[in-house]
Amino acid sequence: MTGLSHIDERGRARMVDVGGKDETERVARAEAAVRMSAETLAVIEDEAVPKGDVVATARLAGIMAAKRTHELIPLCHQLNLSAVSIDVEADHALPGLRVTAEARLRGRTGVEMEALVAASLAALTIYDMCKAIDRGMEVVGVRLLEKSGGRSGTWRRSAQAGGAAAQDAADGAAGDDAAPDDAAEGGA
Repeated sequence: MTGLSHIDERGRARMVDVGGKDETERVARAEAAVRMSAETLAVIEDEAVPKGDVVATARLAGIMAAKRTHELIPLCHQLNLSAVSIDVEADHALPGLRVTAEARLRGRTGVEMEALVAASLAALTIYDMCKAIDRGMEVVGVRLLEKSGGRSGTWRRSAQAGGAAAQDAADGAAGDDAAPDDAAEGGA
């Protein structure tokens, strides 16, 4: 278990001390997709879902989720985010909706988990709002797209790895392209 920043020398979970780190601009982008029937996607695009505006509600849910990540992931630090944005776009090839979340701050630790939680919760909100229409929907392809800031610098998902959640959904693959992680930096 050596090399994991959230594990102490005795193998116990711990919160990483980031107090000695320099503050830097940090940004992370993550994505998720919700695969659904073409008919369900058409209902969403026509803004005819009985529960209301699916896209606006998913955006709000994603932003709220990013701000509360420390309450959901046990070892995450509470962060003073400077911005969170959620984009939701129709993807007719999936068919479904693609969610992209971006979190940013000037701080001592990264915002990868905030971006991932935001994308996940926005996607789950889409499912919740449309489940009466289509219980067969699937949330797929939740993954980090890129991060910047801190000692480990910038990391981007390889284009060769099929940078879109839709490709993973179509292939039924997890799409893990083992790039260096933020372990040296202490994670989120």
